[in-house]
Amino acid sequence: MFTLIQREIEDHLVYFIGAGIISAILVVISILVVFEDNPVGPVFFVFPLIPAAIVVMFGLCGMGVSQMYTDRSRRISAFLSTLPVTRDQILTARIITGILAILTFLMPLTITAVVLRGLFSPPIPMYPGLIFDLFIVIFLMSFACYCLGLQTGWTSNKVIPTLGGLVLALVLFTLILVKGFGLHVVAILVLFIIASLACTRHRFMSTSL
Repeated sequence: MFTLIQREIEDHLVYFIGAGIISAILVVISILVVFEDNPVGPVFFVFPLIPAAIVVMFGLCGMGVSQMYTDRSRRISAFLSTLPVTRDQILTARIITGILAILTFLMPLTITAVVLRGLFSPPIPMYPGLIFDLFIVIFLMSFACYCLGLQTGWTSNKVIPTLGGLVLALVLFTLILVKGFGLHVVAILVLFIIASLACTRHRFMSTSL
């Protein structure tokens, strides 16, 4: 399994680099905003996370498409199936790689937000669970977009599923605008992820390699 995950990371290293760069930029922005001579500055150190998260979500959708499209076009799974690995292991390694890409973006930001909030007491109160709620919703939204990419990428055409996945990802993102960061969004995203992964697994397991 470790070898499969390592191969997936090496094949899609550009997505990890992109997520790391965006995360690093936002960490710097957050620190600069907090140390500004502005009484409400510390309150807004989490806000730059949202537009960047949109870019990352679309990138993760493209990563899912790329993983499945590359697999099908180059018959990677057909080759791997000749080795002592199962299709479930191949797909699981692929999904774990997507989760690692999401965490590459989110973890540095979350740690920075927690540390900064501990060092500075914002003049405008923030309820204690704000950072956790942001992390959970953005993680689930990113993972849902990634699952969209997996689901739409198993095709002989790369452009159409990528565009379709991006449109669906945009529709998912509007849930945040409508529902906010509450339990309703979490429940909807979890159900969507489960259904999407089940559909992806069924297609991956039943289609000839």
